[in-house]
Amino acid sequence: MASYISPLNFNFPILSSSKFNPNSNSNSLSFGASFTSFRHVTASSSSSSSKRLLKVPLKVTCVDYPRPQLENSANFLEAAYLSSTFLASPRPTKPLKVVIVGAGLAGLSTAKYLADAGHKPILLEARDVLGGKVAAWQDEDGDWYETGLHIFFGAYPNVQNLFGELGISDRLQWKEHSMIFAMPNKPGEFSRFDFPDILPSPLNGIWAILRNNEMLTWPEKVKFAIGLLPAMLGGQPYVEAQDGLSVEEWMKKQGIPERVTDEVFIAMSKALNFINPDELSMQCVLIALNRFLQEKHGSKMAFLDGNPPERLCTPVVDHIQSLGGEVHLNSRIQKIELNEDSTVKSLLLSNGKVIEGDTYVFATPVDILKLLLPDNWKGISYFQRLEKLVGVPVINVHIWFDRKLKNTYDHLLFSRSSLLSVYADMSVTCKEYYNPNESMLELVFAPAEEWISRSDEDIIAATMSELAKLFPDEISADQSKAKIVKYHIVKTPRSVYKTVPDCEPCRPIQRSPIEGFYLAGDYTKQKYLASMEGAVLSGKLCAQAIVQDSELLAARSQKKVAEANVI
Repeated sequence: MASYISPLNFNFPILSSSKFNPNSNSNSLSFGASFTSFRHVTASSSSSSSKRLLKVPLKVTCVDYPRPQLENSANFLEAAYLSSTFLASPRPTKPLKVVIVGAGLAGLSTAKYLADAGHKPILLEARDVLGGKVAAWQDEDGDWYETGLHIFFGAYPNVQNLFGELGISDRLQWKEHSMIFAMPNKPGEFSRFDFPDILPSPLNGIWAILRNNEMLTWPEKVKFAIGLLPAMLGGQPYVEAQDGLSVEEWMKKQGIPERVTDEVFIAMSKALNFINPDELSMQCVLIALNRFLQEKHGSKMAFLDGNPPERLCTPVVDHIQSLGGEVHLNSRIQKIELNEDSTVKSLLLSNGKVIEGDTYVFATPVDILKLLLPDNWKGISYFQRLEKLVGVPVINVHIWFDRKLKNTYDHLLFSRSSLLSVYADMSVTCKEYYNPNESMLELVFAPAEEWISRSDEDIIAATMSELAKLFPDEISADQSKAKIVKYHIVKTPRSVYKTVPDCEPCRPIQRSPIEGFYLAGDYTKQKYLASMEGAVLSGKLCAQAIVQDSELLAARSQKKVAEANVI
């Protein structure tokens, strides 16, 4: 389906769906605001689609792995301390009214911690759904489909603290400590990296690599280990210095065999940033490897037990509102109005409302910020550097099949496909999506640059061809084996920022040079790059900057009120 993307909505997902029914004609439906387009198409069916309409209550018992002991890691303690500073900060005589644009994880985090510090956040979301890049929607059958396939790592200390602070840690379904890769040369087979619990880091990671003899030979492992030595010895300064090199360039420089990139780092690059190793900055990979190797449970993965807007975002909103904050959906920003001194006067919404505050935070994707940037600010170097930061296109595919697929795991799987990144059978991995009779595969289609404008039919056909290699006994491209009951495709033309070489100096700190104007988002300066952890941490750092500036901001606000009264 060809979809029009206007300048102010190209960051938002394009949602498409198809259900198979032989007796209906193709038709087009439109829901919600202008940034969303749906398509409902009909084609072929079997008796299974009628069975889906029978809503039989299921008692679901999921046996997951115990929550790992994260609380003693240095990064977890650092994150916990940062959280505690908001509760311990002096209560403001007059709370700041902080207007925050964007209710993704960065905006929700900013609002949550400002509320903890005694201020009043006013959170504005353009769409009718919470979550930003973790948003999800429910179809007419009651099934959920998401913007992306979201994994919560043990190496996400600020995210893990947030779950604990909200009392929802039990909503994470932890999986066995493994990384599982498909074997392209052996269709239907997988190779595992298993991290033994009895060993500390980095020995558990080293053991996992040494025990796997299917993907890398011993000479390749040795050369890879030697190549990694500078990163292990040089620490964070070395890691940051590699920002100028792509993964492919760094591997060649270190003398690491090209097959190591082909076997491991193509899949890893696409999982980290939805692009191939010839584009991805090596800094991104080294940061991930550092977290995974230095923290015993860093690479251990968990799935959320249901849809993110209800199971994660709503508890944050409830917390914000319980402390006097506000959250407003369907509140799209049209323009940033300025005072004569170029500070923010107010925000004009597309519905004509004008929102004023003491302080303003933009927690939108960087591409949206650039579109709304006032002309007066465009010559400032802080904002000029944002031009290099561009969101990467991502396509998330959900396919419901008419049977339970057997060749899968209760885990995230690295496809090692040229078209697909990672995937999971969500009917197994997630309690809310559990189904004992039918599988629902959620797959990340990446890189998506050349596919984002392609039709849904093209994307599904390409996906099925790749799945036929992963499930040779169960799936065929022509559906002569497992049949598609329905599918949903979510296209995000601009998702997380593209972590290419030399973009690190362009990432802004959260406090802008404009007094009273701040930024939050995973593209802003923080050590976890483009990730859910990066978004949450950016929100905390943004809230921290505002709390530190609160007396100055309050005095500025009082001055404005006094001047208005004189006039």
